Amino acid sequence: MTAPNVTLSLPTCGHLVGTYRPGAARPEFAVLWVHGFGSHRGGEKADAVRAECERRGWAFTAFDFRGHGDSSGTMPELLASRLLEDLAAVRDWLAARGHTRLGLIGSSMGGFASAWFAKQNEECVVGCVLLAPAFGFLDRRWNSLTTEEQAAWKRTGRRVVRNEWLEVEIGIGLVEERDRFRPDELVKGWAKPSLLFHGMSDTVVPDSDSLFFAREVDYPHVELRLLKNGDHRLTAYKDDIAGAAGAFFSRLLEG
Repeated sequence: MTAPNVTLSLPTCGHLVGTYRPGAARPEFAVLWVHGFGSHRGGEKADAVRAECERRGWAFTAFDFRGHGDSSGTMPELLASRLLEDLAAVRDWLAARGHTRLGLIGSSMGGFASAWFAKQNEECVVGCVLLAPAFGFLDRRWNSLTTEEQAAWKRTGRRVVRNEWLEVEIGIGLVEERDRFRPDELVKGWAKPSLLFHGMSDTVVPDSDSLFFAREVDYPHVELRLLKNGDHRLTAYKDDIAGAAGAFFSRLLEG
């Protein structure tokens, strides 16, 4: 059964659109699905996670970031800091409904945003499940360009991003924040249980992002599962991932 749509007004301006289904088993807990770049709150992986939450009686929610899906805003306005603002607004919305403990499941850019949110809001995050997390996507977006391309982006303030799934225009502000979101700063003092999945055939986000995280984090409760034939989307593994995420959060809630 599809979860009903909800609209969340933001404190500054604009709104987020999401889906929410309450759960009775652990009323203080909710699983939050966090989507990737150019994506939206739906899709096969999100549906698999929602079904797992329904099976366990947990609340489930997923919101479109600004500039994505049905939420307000545009892609050229995309900023890493704005992703965290959106997640903070969702956290407050969930807390008002009694869900003060969150299990984050983030895919690609959503994995990046989930990890940074968890580091900055440890008190409300039980743990993180990260799918092909794009920890280095800001630096990679900038460093992959020639000097001429970088200059053109600075001059115009806009750049078109194309891949096999989308063609969108993004603003220079996205990469201007890259010094605030360095992977080597993320791993320092990391202290949240984490379960990572990464496909070894991922041509969008290299598995080196997840390997770096797993190797550099001192906190012991971090597990990385490399999937030999997994691509970036990991759709073929959606049911296995959803089941593993359910078991992961269940252990943390019982501990």
